[in-house]
Amino acid sequence: MTQATTSAGVVHGESVDGVRIFRGIPYAAPPVGERRWRAPAPVEPWTGVLDATRFGNDCPQRSALPLGSRAAGQSEDCLTLNVWAPEQAVGLPVMVWIFGGSFVYGSGAEDRADGMPFARDGIVYVSINYRVGMFGFLAHPELTAEAGASGNYGLLDQIAALHWVQGNIAAFGGDPTRVTLFGVSAGAASISLLATSPLATGLFAQMILQSPGAFRPLATLADAEAAGAALAPSIQALRALSADELLDRQKQLESAVRSLTKPRILRPIRDGQVVVEDDRDAYLGGRFAKVPAIIGSVADEGSAAVASWPVKTPKEFQALLATTFGDQAKDAAPLYPAPVAVGLGELFGDTQFTYGVAALSQVFADFGLPIYRYVFTRIQPGKATPMRHSEDVSYVFRRPELPPRGETDHRFDTDDLQLADRVHADWVAFAKTGDPGPAWPRYRPGTATLMDYGVRPTLRAGWRDAQMAFLDRFFDPED
Repeated sequence: MTQATTSAGVVHGESVDGVRIFRGIPYAAPPVGERRWRAPAPVEPWTGVLDATRFGNDCPQRSALPLGSRAAGQSEDCLTLNVWAPEQAVGLPVMVWIFGGSFVYGSGAEDRADGMPFARDGIVYVSINYRVGMFGFLAHPELTAEAGASGNYGLLDQIAALHWVQGNIAAFGGDPTRVTLFGVSAGAASISLLATSPLATGLFAQMILQSPGAFRPLATLADAEAAGAALAPSIQALRALSADELLDRQKQLESAVRSLTKPRILRPIRDGQVVVEDDRDAYLGGRFAKVPAIIGSVADEGSAAVASWPVKTPKEFQALLATTFGDQAKDAAPLYPAPVAVGLGELFGDTQFTYGVAALSQVFADFGLPIYRYVFTRIQPGKATPMRHSEDVSYVFRRPELPPRGETDHRFDTDDLQLADRVHADWVAFAKTGDPGPAWPRYRPGTATLMDYGVRPTLRAGWRDAQMAFLDRFFDPED
């Protein structure tokens, strides 16, 4: 029988090809009823043996594309995690995956983020669920009155899960002093913020940020509270609504065309407790976890996100530049030439992801930390453009045969299989040693130390440097 003893009780999983798998382990009490919009409470201990052979629930959410989730369903009772560990494991490095999804959707049970490839390579792998959207990031004046702050429940869930890892992962063969956090998009942005949070100090030793939405201004608690109060002045009225009714109201807090340079809500905010300051200020001021890191992006971070935007003509694009950059729009225009669809995708990708990667990498290099930067430029079979946002995930997990979300004509070849082998091996080596290997030197801006994952991995000196320099001037004109 495959069992492990946690601080709350014994769990029973299953063994598959030399790997022990435990699914749906609760790491906090269900955030339901009066616990909706409260910090995660300790999990209630159980008697007997808990069946951990099935994934737990995903947080309630709506997505235009299929997630590939293997969860039991959707429910506010969703604070669970999953563990894959080699049999007979003792003191192995740990990798904790935090999913992405714009902070409004996602799943720790997604098929492309299965833990088997990592466990087979000597890693104890953990994937977690956390609250998203209205359930994870709603702020409200009455919620702040209850707890002194509100809005960052999803981050508090992640922190609670990491505390669980610290207290329990040894029972699964993992070393709690060798935890590497990794994630994509909102997951990577979460990690970049956890590295600045006083509540996450000491909970991890390394991090891998795949397309983090970082170095962008965060909304204040007051601004997020005002948006929450506009939904209903009484938090009890909102607590009385069903999950579906709340998801219907979530549309009122989302914009069809999101601001590219101004704060947004329904994502982490500066609440004064979990997130004390903008991550830009924290990193530039040296107030962050100084740990080894891999940080990178893909060549096409934006085209999929803006495909439905009502910005189709040069005039409409120039208007967007003016709204985004004000007086500096004239300096931005030459950096984003026609056709509009290409320029718009590049503008979105640069402001939302690539700039954060470049800025974080610069900070880590300036502080003399082990930092390894990459960009995915692989053009997959049958396509004319490089990889899009989050399509690197299947390579990291050594599953290039899995199609990106919503893609019906997915193709891959031996080059993709070889690239996936290399990327996965680099992530594993980093988790084990803090160094992805001799073929990938530490990043030094302006030198050929940026790993380009194309058909064949090579080193290059820069990536969209002119656009990054402009954004640096825009966000911090006094530098």
